[in-house]
Amino acid sequence: MYRNLRQLALSALLLGLTAALPTAAQELNLYTARHYQTDDALYNNFTRQTGIRINRIEGKEDELFERIRREGPASPADVFLTVDAARLQAADDAGLFAPVNSRVLNSRIPEQFRDPGGNWFGFSYRARVIAYDRSKVRPEEIASWADLAKPRFRGKVCVRSGGHVYNRTLVASLLHHWGEDRTAEWTRGIVANLARDPKGGDTDQIRAVAAGECEVAITNHYYYTRLLASNRPEDQAVVRRVGVVYPEQNTFGTHVNVSGGGMLKHAPNKAAAVRFLEYLASDEAQAYFANGNNEWPVVPGVKLNNPPLESMGNFKVDRLSAAILARNTPKAQRFIDRAGWK
Repeated sequence: MYRNLRQLALSALLLGLTAALPTAAQELNLYTARHYQTDDALYNNFTRQTGIRINRIEGKEDELFERIRREGPASPADVFLTVDAARLQAADDAGLFAPVNSRVLNSRIPEQFRDPGGNWFGFSYRARVIAYDRSKVRPEEIASWADLAKPRFRGKVCVRSGGHVYNRTLVASLLHHWGEDRTAEWTRGIVANLARDPKGGDTDQIRAVAAGECEVAITNHYYYTRLLASNRPEDQAVVRRVGVVYPEQNTFGTHVNVSGGGMLKHAPNKAAAVRFLEYLASDEAQAYFANGNNEWPVVPGVKLNNPPLESMGNFKVDRLSAAILARNTPKAQRFIDRAGWK
């Protein structure tokens, strides 16, 4: 009897010692197409709070997408982050994401910015705006996207490639609001009004307006905000010359798109993946998207500390669901191609 008691006591002691031993370090394998140095602090904060180490693989959107598909069930990736709802939907259509049923994500992220089935979530959004030469254009002349296709701006519009996802999703939103005939007419009008062949990124379009190559340009808001926040004299000269307008404030609101991600179907660290996605919806992470990279947080009421971004003011946001927007994008590309928007 005493021997049995001693054995039980020894077993309990060993069990207690085993429980006290440190567990293997938790980790999260992140594949991300976000190439912002400011995101380093975002990831480091997550590790400090949770003890979960992030192994990060960065790459271009299409490259990472194909890598995940190629790796298949053997993929070590837990979470895929990318920009634009169309790319998120493409990954979902390819069966890469697994649904996440999270009370935190469903309560904090508005329905507009997430997949109805919980396969992907937007964590920040970007507004598509019109940049204009303050000395040549009045803001009321460009209150609508339709204004850019008018004869008034023949040979005076700058924009990047029509094949870029930022422009494809813009056209997708117009298809939803305007219908096919009016959108087709608009895309043809943009091509007719080009000041030069589409080239460069969004910042290049803003600089082209400042240089007098064109009078108006299409860009995302945060490229302009970066120039506002810059201390470089040449950047300050640009913002003195160039202003921005949020189009469609009197109609359906300014088109916005998301940066977001989801948990992958074959994620080996699913609990860590969900925890990471929930962290990205926290007030701290949401504020960092704004303060670190000039993006608007999707969670309402998050306090910002970014004077240049805040100086751009409040605006009416187009409430079109990012999921609907994404599904319209392949059709939008056909309209862009037919118009000859290279």
